[in-house]
Amino acid sequence: MKRLLASLLLVGTLGFTGLALSEEPAAAPAATTEAAPAAPEAAAPAEAAPAPAAEPAPAPAAEAPKLDTGNTAWMLTSTALVLLMTVPGLALFYGGMVRKKNVLATMMQSFAITAMISVLWMVVGYSLAFDTTGMEKGVTNFNSFFGSLSKAFLAGMGKDSLTGTIPESVFMTFQMTFAIITPALITGAFADRMKFSAMMWFMALWSLLIYAPIAHMVWSGDGGFMWDMGVLDFAGGTVVHINAGVAGLVAALVLGPRIGYGKDALMPHNLTLTIMGAAMLWVGWFGFNAGSAVAADGRAGMAMAVTQIATAAAALSWMFAEWFSKGKPSVLGIASGAVAGLVAITPASGFVDPTGALIIGLVAGVACFWGATSLKHMMKYDDSLDAFGVHGIGGIVGALLTGFFAVEAIGGTAGGMGQFLIQLKGTVITIAFTAIGTYIILKVLDMVIGLRVSEEEEREGLDIALHGERVE
Repeated sequence: MKRLLASLLLVGTLGFTGLALSEEPAAAPAATTEAAPAAPEAAAPAEAAPAPAAEPAPAPAAEAPKLDTGNTAWMLTSTALVLLMTVPGLALFYGGMVRKKNVLATMMQSFAITAMISVLWMVVGYSLAFDTTGMEKGVTNFNSFFGSLSKAFLAGMGKDSLTGTIPESVFMTFQMTFAIITPALITGAFADRMKFSAMMWFMALWSLLIYAPIAHMVWSGDGGFMWDMGVLDFAGGTVVHINAGVAGLVAALVLGPRIGYGKDALMPHNLTLTIMGAAMLWVGWFGFNAGSAVAADGRAGMAMAVTQIATAAAALSWMFAEWFSKGKPSVLGIASGAVAGLVAITPASGFVDPTGALIIGLVAGVACFWGATSLKHMMKYDDSLDAFGVHGIGGIVGALLTGFFAVEAIGGTAGGMGQFLIQLKGTVITIAFTAIGTYIILKVLDMVIGLRVSEEEEREGLDIALHGERVE
């Protein structure tokens, strides 16, 4: 249940001034007695005049939001945790999964994206995503899809500016970490073959033209297109994971497969890095999900609990699915399963109870295992590190199952077929918007600067070809 804001201030009772008394109180009765018979007409209106009605007390004014130090401390912590998910968490997770000749290039992508998106978010991204100028509940207009630019360069944000009960600077930075990790997730789909310059241009354009509008539609509040539809996304199932997963799939299709894909064994070079990265993602995700409550309250506590349950369930279900189908459980498999569970519980974490989380995790582990193995081979696309198989499929599973398992007492909305259909509609809109927009950006960049490294550079390895370095 949402935390109540500060209590209303009681207004003071209104006092009425009495009639002024005469300085000669003894003479007043005699004068009144003599004047009364002589002026009956004057006395009558006085007797007939109704007593003046008391003015209604003004409505109690709501107390202005005040800084809550407990909430602020938790959001500062959550922001740091989410940043650690990208650097070094995702950098290690992806870096261990590629071949040795590409590990530095892969980790470089996460670091470069972190730096670039931080600046873009400050300049214009935050405004595009969270500026509410021109928005009105139930009214669909341009600002239902895109924020205006009144918050560009963080205009108007001072030391004492608040978003709810926390400093706006903390909220802005917390959302910045989401804007950082989302494009970084996409890099797993085209690992080993994209130019660094093309990657930087693509991520800059994608974050402003795709990520920011989706975030605005879902999270900006009354007047936001998907917000008004009633789409539930507590921490980023649509905004982050479906968005990144679909973009990764489109990128993999546009760039084509790696040299040797389907013929040569393109094995991970260091799964120790991958399992370390997965562990950091798991811990950091508590900031991602529980931090999305934007308060240190019961809802944040429940979000943390269901995140742990769903992650563990998905890790086990992926492990057993792989064990059954391939004869042995793998380290890469259980790590990928854990991430699949983290992804799937993301949209649901502020809406479901532990039982719902358990079911979501079990379903997500099996579904993402199928997406990363059978679906990929069936469709013959080279999603190098399973960005779509884990984040796209996991995000879809989580978004849809939120519609069934939402608990009104937790998030204010009850699950059921009606909410499931709303979730389905939001998922389809996100997929369509992201797929079309991503395809256009990639094709334009391909025509202007080219997307893919040369065959010689790909065979040599991107560490040397793009950065002049290598792991010895």
